[in-house]
Amino acid sequence: MRRFFSMLARPATYCRWLHLLIPAAVGSVWLFISPSKPWMPFVFAIPVGLLPAMRLAEGVQAQLLLTPEQRGRPDAAISAGPATTWAARWRTVAWLEVRLALATVTCFATVWLSATAVDLVRGSFGTGPSDVWLAGGVTPGWWCALLAPLPVLILLGLIVLCGELAAAAARGLLGPSPTERMTALEKRTEQLLERNRIARELHDSIGHALTVAVVQAGAARAAGNPEFTARALAAIEETGRSALDDLERVLGVLRESGAPKSGRPTLAEADRLLESARGSGARIDVEMDGPLELVPGPVSREGYRILQESLTNVLRHAGAVPVRVRIVVVGERLELEVANPLPGSPRGSGGGSGLRGIRERAALLGGKARTGPREGEWRVHATLPLDRIR
Repeated sequence: MRRFFSMLARPATYCRWLHLLIPAAVGSVWLFISPSKPWMPFVFAIPVGLLPAMRLAEGVQAQLLLTPEQRGRPDAAISAGPATTWAARWRTVAWLEVRLALATVTCFATVWLSATAVDLVRGSFGTGPSDVWLAGGVTPGWWCALLAPLPVLILLGLIVLCGELAAAAARGLLGPSPTERMTALEKRTEQLLERNRIARELHDSIGHALTVAVVQAGAARAAGNPEFTARALAAIEETGRSALDDLERVLGVLRESGAPKSGRPTLAEADRLLESARGSGARIDVEMDGPLELVPGPVSREGYRILQESLTNVLRHAGAVPVRVRIVVVGERLELEVANPLPGSPRGSGGGSGLRGIRERAALLGGKARTGPREGEWRVHATLPLDRIR
């Protein structure tokens, strides 16, 4: 009973009532044209429902009036688009037949039960439609007023029931097919993956820039040397400009400006990262070997981000310590390793979104990454295959 009254308080209930009365109005016009053939609207619904655009029109109406709470949502149970297959067309025909049947019941109940309630009210004043009212020769009287709410309650119950049936039928007959659901799910997955990639890009780029700026500013204040302070400010300026470039590129992707992925930094620009880290006081020993310029773009771009996040973690957690960087091409794989003394570095086997992002980047390329303490050092070691990308 509580659920029934809660349904009566929902605006969607009366939107559904209106949705069911619309085809009833069309049927009433037909009854004036040919009252001897009231079934003809059901026949006309077959060729009309086979029109591809009819599914679009019915889907829009159903979204607006049957499920207004889901309007505009990507996972709406009712789709709004033209029929692209014969199966979708016949489902539209079935929906029109169901809608006409429910509309007939709703229209009849609305007219008849409303008139009955009015007659009962009039009967309570002794002005009923006839001298002898109801069956068995019962004369209208004051007691009719007690029965007047009953037809109204029955009508409201039928409105709720028919509205629920119409919404359920619309979800089943106007909802997306399994193929359409799979397509929508794939699109949604691609969007989430792209958002996750953009979040990692911002984390790596902006996080690195802020870490370098904080370390440089702290070192300059502690040194109290104008010459060192000038160098620190220059390093902060250069790192900030690079971060602004990265931020503008990512915002361009968010604005769907068509910024190409090739605009992302690659290992060819690794010197910029290394100089930035050196400017923060870290002593970096670099080993580069192999044809790095021939590394495929996706591997080179993700390798750059792995190197960036690794150096950021060193500066953030260990400070200005000796760092060993190794970037080599061995056969059909790229080996990237960053190692620094363990004291002051992150403990454990790898918590935090930065280390998790390193492992995710490697896994997306079919490689693997290990992060954690080893032989008194904190190491990040990534192996990225080249043969799967070419």
